[in-house]
Amino acid sequence: MPGENLTRIEAQERARVVQSQSYEIALHLASGDETFQSDTTVRFTGEAGASTFIDLIAASVELVELNGVALDPAEVFADSRVQLPSIAAENVLRIKSTQRYMNTGEGLHRFVDPADNEVYLYSQFEVPDSRRMYPVFEQPDLKANFQFTVTAPARWKVTSNQPTPEPVAVAEPSGVGVLGGEALATWTFEPTPVISSYITALIAGPYYEVRSELTSKDGRIIPLGVFCRHSLSEYMDADYVFDKTREGFEFFENEFDFPYPFDKYDQLFVPEYNMGAMENAGAVTFTETYVFRSQVTDAIRERRVVTILHELAHMWFGDLVTMRWWNDLWLNESFAEYMSTLGVAEATEWSDCWTTFAASEKSWAYRQDQLPSTHPIKAEIRDLQDVLVNFDGITYAKGASVLKQLVAWVGRKPFMTGVHDYFVKHQFSNTELPDLMTELEAQSGRDLTDWTKKWLETAGVNTLRPVFEVDADGKFTSFVIEQTAHADYPTLRPHRIAVGLYEEQDGAIVRTKRVELDVDGERTEVTELIGETQPALVLLNDDDLTYAKIRLDERSLETVSARLGDITDSLARALAWGTLWDATRDAEFPASRFVDIVLAHMDRETNSTTLRTLLNQLILSASSYVAPERRAETLEKVADTLWQRAIDAEPGTDAQFQFVKSFAQLAATDDQLDSVLALLEGKIELEKLDIDTDLGWELLIALAAGDRATAAEIDKALANDRTATGNQSAAHARAALPTAEAKSAAWDSVFVESDKPNAIVRATGLGFLRAHDRELLTPFVEQYFSSLTALWDSRSYAIVEELVDGFFPSPLADAALEQATQAWLDANEDAAPALRRLIIENHSGIVRALAAQQADAAA
Repeated sequence: MPGENLTRIEAQERARVVQSQSYEIALHLASGDETFQSDTTVRFTGEAGASTFIDLIAASVELVELNGVALDPAEVFADSRVQLPSIAAENVLRIKSTQRYMNTGEGLHRFVDPADNEVYLYSQFEVPDSRRMYPVFEQPDLKANFQFTVTAPARWKVTSNQPTPEPVAVAEPSGVGVLGGEALATWTFEPTPVISSYITALIAGPYYEVRSELTSKDGRIIPLGVFCRHSLSEYMDADYVFDKTREGFEFFENEFDFPYPFDKYDQLFVPEYNMGAMENAGAVTFTETYVFRSQVTDAIRERRVVTILHELAHMWFGDLVTMRWWNDLWLNESFAEYMSTLGVAEATEWSDCWTTFAASEKSWAYRQDQLPSTHPIKAEIRDLQDVLVNFDGITYAKGASVLKQLVAWVGRKPFMTGVHDYFVKHQFSNTELPDLMTELEAQSGRDLTDWTKKWLETAGVNTLRPVFEVDADGKFTSFVIEQTAHADYPTLRPHRIAVGLYEEQDGAIVRTKRVELDVDGERTEVTELIGETQPALVLLNDDDLTYAKIRLDERSLETVSARLGDITDSLARALAWGTLWDATRDAEFPASRFVDIVLAHMDRETNSTTLRTLLNQLILSASSYVAPERRAETLEKVADTLWQRAIDAEPGTDAQFQFVKSFAQLAATDDQLDSVLALLEGKIELEKLDIDTDLGWELLIALAAGDRATAAEIDKALANDRTATGNQSAAHARAALPTAEAKSAAWDSVFVESDKPNAIVRATGLGFLRAHDRELLTPFVEQYFSSLTALWDSRSYAIVEELVDGFFPSPLADAALEQATQAWLDANEDAAPALRRLIIENHSGIVRALAAQQADAAA
């Protein structure tokens, strides 16, 4: 990615000499299927006589005109920049350029629907990709008004940040349009409020549209829209999306005491998306996997609601008030993650959402925070490449966890009042960390200087463990909470936590006492527990108020091991599961024992996300963490148990569905594959389990990986499912075929060829790594490392990330892979830091797996 970076120092210097005011962007989307035309006029003030640049990634530049003077594009345009020599105090810049459609999920992405051959476009600009559609000062603090004029086929729907105007017919010669010379029209949108470029948006194509509206807190009528591809329209449950949106609007407007800041709110579900969603002001884009054409887990249904509220929260955190530079990205993402979980738990039917957060998001945060690449929540972001790899578990989940801790620390009412004051003071402008803390201190009366330094400006996770003594009657005579930190990240933090005591009552494990207190330093005495009888389970961080790993005393560990499924509270169960998993990952608890505990209790788990997380941890433990000499028997045992749990599960339940999916993922023996085939062919039926299109694909992929399905059978399945999802599933299945030839073909299709869209690259990686015979992957280790530099130099970041992470041969999980990875790092110290970070994180995963294997072998 040479020539596409921007450093923070460059951005600061540019912001010193330039203040953007407005953009007028005219786009012609009917001039070809590879490129489109952009004609942009930028008005900005500047330091007279200074030189600067504007960002642009273009196929070609036809015109550059600064203050009426033509500049030679060949002289001023290079390396994603247009140089602007000797600007004036008041400037008008016009640039005409030819832009490329993308198939990577970046810039203006173009997708052709295989179901009906219709063309769909959508933009994705975070972090630095609005410059792929128009010239722009691509940094969040150079906000401006953006006015779009779009020419496209007249029958299309065209959506942007402002309400869609009525189109005006365009008289053009027959045959000009890429879609057979059809009639064209022009849409002229009103200018946006002052916003950052990365949240501007354009979505165009024959989208299916459903309309509604709501009344905002200030009495305005806010138009609502839900969009998806026409071929998915029968599956689009727009009424439900509107219901959750209304619940979110009411919740956030009341909590913030600040009305929704934009003119309308559209939600568009788009194909081949790289993430869950994007908070474009008034025009949020979502992955269309949230349009459920087949059965999905309750975990995914809940995640969709969390995502809807996450993006809505961004309309205030990020869109109304935006970080000045990307080091304060947490001001956007951590707040949106915290507020969406709070809103889902309190304003929707998913009242168990804090359990979901503990099981999934915090698990992600703890994993990320223990990588060599860990960083403070307020990260040091030197350039755009730094921020691209910083959309991680620390910025999202740790930040949200720390905000939950901050609310417990200062009180919810002062917190929300401070947030309101922050919005009022900084609306439509940019902020840094002190701007928010000033308002929270004013409302809470607390000095947050020390809290901010320890929680937001230092990295690492603390561990809390109970240390106590009991007398002959089993009563506590002392009780201390010990806090420790990793030697490389030694900060001990203040925590507001609860300690729960749990006992058996009528066959259940229930909480009998709760003590809430502040923990600080190495040792904190809990005098409130002196004289209490030692219970069956002592649970630190009960109710999950803080961000810390916890450990169990021996009696509590025995209780959890034997009775975890009897814990009645879902959040307490999630915390118990979490401490077992943390200890397993840290090689303090044998992976084989963790596997046995999951197999013994997973059928009692009622929270869908907790179960989903557990099953993923179970598969990782069995495949990579148990000692290699017992791996095969463990995987066979796990698969057999999953199949039996599916048979025994209550018909039609989420658990039944999840057990079948996980079983298919592991099925490898003849008997197991026979069961998969019989299920697919209907010779075995599990009551109320529908083998719908997507589950059918999962079963076929399992058969392909097990050498029980052929390429011809995959082609036949694809012929019956000529859809985007069908194409992705077929790529997954072909790459899973267990032959050297199939693996080589999969590799070449994305490493040698460069035309595959992001979704196909992702699906191919999933199939490539699916190998019951791990030796199939060994020949690709050398190829993988020898290709990295060329990939970085030739592909966009989104594709590099898919290839680097999606094809890292982690299933090998052996010393040879660890050594090869370290050898590349040693030999490539000068490689791009963002690329090195991806490899360092993968290397860390192998190191952790080897340590867990050794601990399991020694147990």
